[in-house]
Amino acid sequence: MVSDRERSSVPGEDGHDELLDFASAPAIMGANPFVGLSTRQLMSSYGRLLRHLGARPGVIARETILLGRDLAVIAAGRKPITPPKSDKRWTDPAWHENPTYQRVQQTYLAFCAAVDRAISRSGLDRKSELRGRYAAGILTEGLAPTNTLANPGVLKRLIDTGGMSAVAGARHFVSDLALNHGMPKTVDRRPFVVGKTLAVSPGGVVFRNDVLEVIQYTPTTKRIREIPLLYVPPQINKFYILDLAPGRSFTEFAVGQGIPCFTVSWRNPTPADSAWDLSTYAGAVLEAIEAVRAITGSAKINLLGLCAGGMTVSALLGHLAATGGLDQVRSATLLVTMIDTSGPSQIGDMASQPVVDEALEKARRKGVFSGSDMERGFAWLRPNDLVWNFVVNNWLLGKEPPAFDVLAWNADTTDLPAALYEQFVLAFRGNLLRHPGAVTVLGTPLDLGKIDVDTYAIAGVTDHIVSWQAAYETTNIFGGPVEFVLSNSGHVQALVNPVDNPKASLRVGGSQAGDAAQWQASSQEVRGSWWKHWVEWIRPRSGAERPAPKSLGDADHPVLMAAPGSYVLGGSG
Repeated sequence: MVSDRERSSVPGEDGHDELLDFASAPAIMGANPFVGLSTRQLMSSYGRLLRHLGARPGVIARETILLGRDLAVIAAGRKPITPPKSDKRWTDPAWHENPTYQRVQQTYLAFCAAVDRAISRSGLDRKSELRGRYAAGILTEGLAPTNTLANPGVLKRLIDTGGMSAVAGARHFVSDLALNHGMPKTVDRRPFVVGKTLAVSPGGVVFRNDVLEVIQYTPTTKRIREIPLLYVPPQINKFYILDLAPGRSFTEFAVGQGIPCFTVSWRNPTPADSAWDLSTYAGAVLEAIEAVRAITGSAKINLLGLCAGGMTVSALLGHLAATGGLDQVRSATLLVTMIDTSGPSQIGDMASQPVVDEALEKARRKGVFSGSDMERGFAWLRPNDLVWNFVVNNWLLGKEPPAFDVLAWNADTTDLPAALYEQFVLAFRGNLLRHPGAVTVLGTPLDLGKIDVDTYAIAGVTDHIVSWQAAYETTNIFGGPVEFVLSNSGHVQALVNPVDNPKASLRVGGSQAGDAAQWQASSQEVRGSWWKHWVEWIRPRSGAERPAPKSLGDADHPVLMAAPGSYVLGGSG
């Protein structure tokens, strides 16, 4: 149970939806090339910044004078700088009411403001400025007085607990040093057990190959539609973000609407699987499609892909379009999927060529790109929220990290094979899927403009990982009709969006004759979750109703084990 005092620091509570999205980003963004900056690259950014400032002594003199003026005002007891309300570091009243703490806070904020102004006037190009600002932020945010034992909240808790908070904090620190690469844990995963509290929709594994398992879910209605749905998740994490928990499960909802549902569950690759590439995964999905069609007796199938899984589905559809096999696909649903990667992004800007080259070489050497490495890299993009916030909570206050199902799923990472990782990186940086013939899958050069199936594309208006404008470009890439829907939520909330969510709304029906802005201006807002809107869209594309089967699988595809299977647990079958 999370107390009221602790709840404000829990991602997803009290308006922290953006933090929840960012904290969960690495799990979904298997197609994104962000790889983090090494110490050498950080030092290079510092050096470039200092060289530019050294060539502009007037900037340094001006900022020194301005900082001195601010410090004089602070010493007089006034507050020239007000931290933004979104900055939760200063919520303890002592930072605003105690004269000493107030001056410490203001001095720190004044120094950070001076650094920020100096970087803005350094003359760096946009990308170099971004990297310099990031590198400087690593230092300034780490030096925040809130990250020390002198933090008034830390001192109060130390007194209130009779020193036991320090004992608990030391225990957390030692554990994280030994078991979490020295990073503070962002979630208490103990209440969340796959197959018991997460991924609990009943079903069975009805197909398995070296790359994936296929789970068939048990119908909960007497009659179901004849055309099945196969969900393809991102390769960097586990499938169960769509089967998170009862009442928060898209799978549970879809099954309850009479949609026959199947899910791909990827096997976590090992260094021995380093050669697995997009063709490997697309070929494995083709085998899964054949199994699902055989089990259901359906000539067609509906596909659903999530982010990197959506890119995989798109590549497979491009292959089928080129080889005459597209007639076996009735429709495609793409969730927060970015095929066009030409737009600017913080993550893309950070990935300079030396950064990418070093990451690719590391992946080739290890055979895989580690999901935990990606998670740490994303954390250092938002160090206040995703590093120092938990340093204070776990190590200084001696509290447990929050228990939250989405973050528990996020921490359940997998790896990417080196070959697939390299393909994703190159496709992202070169926007290759947008260009016909630039990517080859299963021996077929892809032209996504030849994909002529009904498509449903959902994006989130506050999604800072896959901008909705980038997701909208699917309407201009695919050759068939695309129903574009814009949820009022972000990257994660667009997925975990139960129908009883009172805050949910979506925009639908905009004109696709122009660009994303014109679509938005001509669209209409509808209250409720996109889940209901999607069901109304998928039903006419799911065939006629028929009696639900009394058992799962068939004679050629018997149930191998109960859902959620072995691959999601790290097994090899």
